[in-house]
Amino acid sequence: MKTVLKSILVLFGALVVGGILNFAIVMGAWQIIAPPPGVDVMDPESLAQSMHLFGPQHFLGPFLAHALGTLVAAFLAARFAPTKPGLLALVCGLFFLIGGVYNVAVLPGPTWFEALDLIVAYIPMAWLGYMLGGQREATRNK
Repeated sequence: MKTVLKSILVLFGALVVGGILNFAIVMGAWQIIAPPPGVDVMDPESLAQSMHLFGPQHFLGPFLAHALGTLVAAFLAARFAPTKPGLLALVCGLFFLIGGVYNVAVLPGPTWFEALDLIVAYIPMAWLGYMLGGQREATRNK
């Protein structure tokens, strides 16, 4: 199998696993920290109209979901990349960042959360995922 095709498959698999983890953490967080009464977290309109009712504790789950989903995707991409693990990890971070920007556009939240999420949860987590998963790059290139 060609290296490019392997890289695409690794990237796709990493993004799927990271996305599933992201979703699972967000859904699990609502079981731990219940949303305000009357808010349907599965309905984007309900969320958008009720955002003013959410306290800082309600944003912990989404932040962790975004950060850990990105971290795991980047780690997997870097760990299993046939070549250029740093590039694949960064691409994972960019995909998740695009999703984060879309989320901010569709579902406006508090400015502090949007800034924290967009600045910390994506590219830095992709870099950390690369650092944790891409360490074999140095030995592979010898």
